[in-house]
Amino acid sequence: MVRGPRRRRPPGLASWWRRRSLRARLTLTAGAGLAVALAGVAIVLMSALGRTLDRGLDNSARQTGQEVAALVDANRLPNPVPVAAGTAVVQVIDARGRIVAASAGADRLVPLLPAPVAAAAARSQAGVPLDGRPYGLPELLRVAAVPGRRGEIVIAAVSYDAVNDTLVTVSHALLFGTPALLLLMIWVTWLITGSTLRPITALRRGAEQITATGVPRGLPVPEARDEVHSLAVTLNDMLSRLEAAQQRQRQFVSDTAHELRSPIASIRAQLEVALDHPDSQEWGQTARDVLADTMRLARLAEDLLVLARLEERAGRPHGPGQGGPAPAPGLPGTVDMAELAAGTAGRYPQARVPVYASAPQPCPVAGDSEALRRMLVNLIDNAVRYARRRVTVAARPEGGSVLVTVTDDGPGIAAGDTERAFERFTTLDGARARRDGDAGGAGLGLAIVRATAHAHGGTAWLEDARPGLRATVRLPLASPPAEPAAPAEPAGPPGDDPASGPPAEPPPARHRADAPAGPPAGTPAERLA
Repeated sequence: MVRGPRRRRPPGLASWWRRRSLRARLTLTAGAGLAVALAGVAIVLMSALGRTLDRGLDNSARQTGQEVAALVDANRLPNPVPVAAGTAVVQVIDARGRIVAASAGADRLVPLLPAPVAAAAARSQAGVPLDGRPYGLPELLRVAAVPGRRGEIVIAAVSYDAVNDTLVTVSHALLFGTPALLLLMIWVTWLITGSTLRPITALRRGAEQITATGVPRGLPVPEARDEVHSLAVTLNDMLSRLEAAQQRQRQFVSDTAHELRSPIASIRAQLEVALDHPDSQEWGQTARDVLADTMRLARLAEDLLVLARLEERAGRPHGPGQGGPAPAPGLPGTVDMAELAAGTAGRYPQARVPVYASAPQPCPVAGDSEALRRMLVNLIDNAVRYARRRVTVAARPEGGSVLVTVTDDGPGIAAGDTERAFERFTTLDGARARRDGDAGGAGLGLAIVRATAHAHGGTAWLEDARPGLRATVRLPLASPPAEPAAPAEPAGPPGDDPASGPPAEPPPARHRADAPAGPPAGTPAERLA
C-alpha cells in the first residue's frame, strides 16, 4: 500500500508559546497565576461574607424567638406578639402545628414552617431561607425556630433584603474591580520583567558589537548583585581570556613566521647563488648548508607539534589516585625519574662540560617516559650551552612530590625574566639577533618543559643557583618511595670509571643539544629560554 505524503500538523498552542519572547511568557504566566489567585480570593470572600451575614441574621431571629418563647413560658404573651426592630414577623405554633399567636402583619392560618420542619430547625438551631411572597410578604426571609417549655415553637423571620443587597454590591465590585486589578498587576509585571531583562539586553548588544568588530571587549555589568551580574562577570572573564589567547596567537604567528623566514631565506639565497654561478659553486658545501637549514625547520616544526600536543594534554583533568594524581589519558604508566635523570645525563659524553647525576633513591611519577626524557634533554641542553664548568642533574622525593633540578654554573638570567623565559619564542634583551644565527633552538625549549610539567600535573620554574641557574620541575609522586637504594655514583665525564664500560650512545637528533663548541656566553642577557 502506497502511503501519500504526511500532512504537516498546523502549529498548536505549544508552538505558539515557544515563539513568544521570554518577557511575554513570564508576563502571561504571572497573569494566569494572578487570575486564578484573584478568582479564588473572590470566591472565598463571597462565601465567607455570605456565611457571616447569614449567621448574623440567624442570631437576630433566634434572639427575637427566645424573647417571645420566654413570654409564652410565663403565660404573658400579648396579642399581637411584639417584635423587635428588623424582625419581619413572628408566629407561635402548638405541638399540632396550629398558629396560637402571631405578630402584626403575619399570616394567622398558614405557618411559615410546617411543624416537622420547625421542630427540626429548633433542634439544629440553624436558620432556614424562605421566600415570603407565598405568605403575603414581598421579600426574602431568614427564618429561625425556638422551642418553648410546653411544646410550643416560636417562628421568627427577619428580612434578607439587606444581606442580599450587600452581597450584590460586593459581587459587582469584585466583578469589575478584579479584572482591573489583574490588568494593573499584569502591566506592573510587564514593567518589572522588562527592567529585570534589560541587563540581558545590554549583554546581547555588547556581544553583537564584539561579533561585528571581532575585538573582545568588556560587557556591561549591572549594579544589582544578582544572577545577571554573576553572568556578566563570568562572560567578561571569559572574554578577557579569549582576548589574551588571541593576543598570544597573534604573537605566536608573528614569532613563528620570523623563525621560519630565516632558514627559508637562507635556503633560497644559497640556491639562487648556486644556480647563478654553477661553475664556481661547491655543491657539497651548499648541500650541507641547505640540509642544516632544513633540519632547523624540521626541529622547529617538531617542537611546535610537541608543544601543541602537550598543551592539549594539560587541559585534561587528572583524577586522584593512590599516592598522587592518576596519569592523564595518554600517559602510559610509571616512570622512575631518578633512573631517567641518571640515564639522560649519561648520554652527554661529548658535551663541552661534564654532566653529573645525583639521584639517591627511586622517584616514581605517573607519566610518559618519552615526554619526560624530552623535558630533561631540553633542560640539560640549555644548561650545557651556558655552563662554565659543570652541569648537575638531581632527582629526589619531597613530601608527595618529586623534585627534578638541572643546575649549571653559568651567568644566569635576571630575576624579572624567570617567568618570561618560559614563553614561546622568548627573546631576552637583544638575544634575537644572536638567535638568528644560532642553530641551538627557536626558544621553545623551556615552553615545552613547562607544558610537559603541566601535562603531568606538575609545574616548573627557574631560580638563582649562585652562581648559575637552576631549573626545577615538581611532579606528583606516583606512590610512596620504596626502600632506599644504594646511592648512585655520579655520572662524570667518560673515562673516569674503568668499570663503567663504553659511553652511552648519543641521543637521537631531535634530543641532542646543539651546544656551541666555544666558551659560553658571558652575560646574563644572552640566556635563552
